[in-house]
Amino acid sequence: MAPKTKAVSAEKVAKAVKGAVSRKVKKVRNNVHFFKPKTLMKRREPKYPRRSVESRQRMDKYRIIQCPVTTESAMKKIEEINTLVFLVDIKATKLNIKAAVKELYDVKCAKVNTLIRPDGKKKAYVHLTQDYDALDVANRIGII
Repeated sequence: MAPKTKAVSAEKVAKAVKGAVSRKVKKVRNNVHFFKPKTLMKRREPKYPRRSVESRQRMDKYRIIQCPVTTESAMKKIEEINTLVFLVDIKATKLNIKAAVKELYDVKCAKVNTLIRPDGKKKAYVHLTQDYDALDVANRIGII
């Protein structure tokens, strides 16, 4: 080191020593709860997709409605109270059943009632609107 630079650095040290020694001030906390400071949140920008193909919907209309019920009590409901009876998938909801019946048979449902039978299968009673006749729909399906 050259003598000038030594002198300059010595002066800096002398200034630092002459000045008051500053202590780090602790932040006074008035609350017992600590809140994590809000930092910059960046959006994810993945380099590649995590799945190679998009997932398909597993509950389609053919899986929801499995088969019509053709017992005597079901026939009575078709004739008297304009209601079709189907066995449906156990995971199907009333809205799913309503949409599937509309797509498959081109009829409008007024109401859907469901129950789970003791053998573990779900049965759906589909009440049709007054515009449609359950007997005609049953003939089209091939129940009667």
